[in-house]
This record gives sequence, structure tokens and C-alpha cells, in this order.
Amino acid sequence: MNIEQLYSIYRQHPSVQTDTRLLQPGDIFFALRGPNFNGNQYASAALAAGASYAVIDDPAFNTQPEKMVLVDDTLTTLQDLARHHRRQFQIPFIAITGTNGKTTTKEMLRTALGAAYRTHATAGNLNNHIGVPLTILRIPLDAEMAVIEMGANHRHEIAGYCKVAEPTHGLITNIGKAHLEGFGSEEGVRLAKGELYDYLRENGGTVFVCKDYPYLVEMSKGIGTIITYGHEPADYAGAPFPGTALLELEAVEAGHVRTHLAGAYNFPNVMAAIAAGLHFKVPADKLRAALEAYVPSNNRSQVMQKGTNTYVMDAYNANPSSMKAAVENFAALDAKQKVLMLGAMKELGDDSPKEHQALADLLQTSHWKAVVLVGKEFSQTQHPYVWFETADEARQWLEMQKFEDTHILVKGSRSVGMEKVVS
Repeated sequence: MNIEQLYSIYRQHPSVQTDTRLLQPGDIFFALRGPNFNGNQYASAALAAGASYAVIDDPAFNTQPEKMVLVDDTLTTLQDLARHHRRQFQIPFIAITGTNGKTTTKEMLRTALGAAYRTHATAGNLNNHIGVPLTILRIPLDAEMAVIEMGANHRHEIAGYCKVAEPTHGLITNIGKAHLEGFGSEEGVRLAKGELYDYLRENGGTVFVCKDYPYLVEMSKGIGTIITYGHEPADYAGAPFPGTALLELEAVEAGHVRTHLAGAYNFPNVMAAIAAGLHFKVPADKLRAALEAYVPSNNRSQVMQKGTNTYVMDAYNANPSSMKAAVENFAALDAKQKVLMLGAMKELGDDSPKEHQALADLLQTSHWKAVVLVGKEFSQTQHPYVWFETADEARQWLEMQKFEDTHILVKGSRSVGMEKVVS
């Protein structure tokens, strides 16, 4: 069966699933393989659960040929089907990647563009080799804008995603130290994320570039259309108000915007959305209202009130660059008492001891009511602070302190589970 024939089936059953636990009647099930699983084993169960078809790549499991589509490789077929679907559209496809702020920026763009257009964006953080094609296949044919988040922890991943999504526009949030085990160095991160610029440069695309980051300005040279945002001078300029728990900013063409996002470090993320919105002619009043109405979730840049205490929850992910930004922003916050609850940073490879020590040294340049460090990565670090191996221990400590009128920053890599501190 060729891709056009499979697409004809997809048009009749336009919902694709790769996990039988999430399967809904009528879905097309793609039996993907992984190091520790073989989705072909679940193809019959998927059909029994109501799947319209099952796409498999192992003839040994082709027990219902009338409902099973046998292909050479299910992942490649999923990506090919997504590319075929993407080519049915003549609308902007905006790809987003970067070290920090991808998902927040994606949500900001979804919100800004959604004020005037039928906008479809990546759900959650489905931003990998499976999530990108699934995102594209979920775009309805009446969509007017598409926003695709692309994550990576190795070279050539972003280039591969671009071949599926074929973006017309792109945005790199920033370049920092993350996934160093896979990238090898910060320069490796730059080369990997820069694959988005490479694609747009070669295919006549447009980029939104934060002019506050000179390395992005340099990396974007040679791209046909470059739209800048950030502080003055930029095509779309603004400035944050200092010392506030929730980001407020003044944008030249959008006016005063009061967001529900924690921290001035979110200023570039919001300005990216303002730049995209104004570039695509979203009226300034609608754009501003949409951004002010957006409330973050899932422990990303959330500000929460519990009793007299204010929690800044940014516990979905952490790396040296995002941790530094969060700590420096929190240090500048106008608050009487400030407590830090910081989890370890993962996937740093051989640089892990050095980066955790650098963070501990940074903490000692500011005054805090208390600091708690969580995770075995901090166990060999020289510092004067409280240390626990687990987030549960940190939560018990926090409950015993009986803090009042205190701002508390909670941040760490997802696997540390720092959200447990305030559960």
C-alpha cells in the first residue's frame, strides 16, 4: 500500500494513536517498536478495542489482513503520512526549538495567533520523532495556523523533524547548556538547534529572532526574511517591569501587558508571541487580551498562593542556563523573605559536578531566608545549605518550617519530582 492509499484511509479515520492505552474507537493504530517494546504485539488487541486499522511492520502479526496494513517500517510510514498531510496545507507552519522556554513560547504563540486565526499547536510537549508527526496528523484541514514544537537531545533530530513538518517560519528561543550527554557541548547544542535555521535558509523561510541574543542574530544570517524582537532596537520591541513576581511588560505596538507568567526571564517568550501576532496582523487589543488571559499550567512558570506564602513553580525542567535565569530573577524579586527549593539538573554528563558547583556558588552571591538542594548530584557539592536526596524529604522539611509571608521558588529537572514539595 502506497502513502496515497494510506492517506485515503486516514481521511476516513483521521485520528492516529500509537498507545493502546489511549486508543479511541475508530483510531488508526501504528504499531511502533522501541528498545524495550514491540507494538506489533498489540495490533490485534487494538483492533479488538475498536481501532479501524492497525499499521504493522512484522508479518508474523498480520492476523487480520483486511484490517492490518503491513509496511516496511511503521515509524517511517507514520512520518511519511504526516508529511503527506502537511502538504495539503497552504498556511504558515511555525517551528519552535531552543534550550529553554520552547513549550511556554509555543503556548504563547498558540494564544496570540488564536486570537484571530484557527490555530493548531503541539499538545503538551509532543515534540520528538513520534510527537511531531502525531501533532501534524491532528491538524484539521480548516486550520489557518500551525505551531510545531521540536525538541532534541542529539544532532540531526531537528533536521529530521523539518523534513516532516516543512516549516515556513521558525523560532529558536535560546541556546544553553542542556542534554550535554547527547550534544557533547554547548557548541553541539548550537549546531543541533541551528538545524532549524539551516532548513529555513535553504527553503526561503522566515525566522523570528530575539535580538537580545547576539548568537541568534549571527546564526540567522543568510535567511531570506528575519523579523527581530526583544529590547530596543528590534522590529518588535518592549521592556519588562522589574521586581514583579508576575511578568509585566510594555511593548511598543501592543501596549502594557500583564501576564500570569512568573519571572522576567519569560520576557523573550512573550515578546516572541507579540512579534508573531503583530506580524500576522492580529489586532493589538485582541493580542493583548489573549496574552493577559493565558494562565500557565503543568508546573511551568506558575505562581501559586498557599496561605500567606507565594510559590513560584517552575519544576517541569531545569538545566544550567534556565536555573541561572530563575535564580537571578528570584534574587531581583521585591519580596521580604525568599526561600529556594532546587532540584538537581539531569543529563549533563561529565559536566554535572562542575555545573552543580557553579549553581551552588551562584546562590552564595545573594541573601536567602533558606536554601534547600535536592538530589544526589548535590551531595558532593561544597555549599552551606540544607541538602536532601529526595523531594519527599524536602517537602517534610518545608512543612516543619511554618514559613509565613514568604516567596518560595521550586525548580528542578522533571525526574527529581520537585512538584511534590508543594503537594
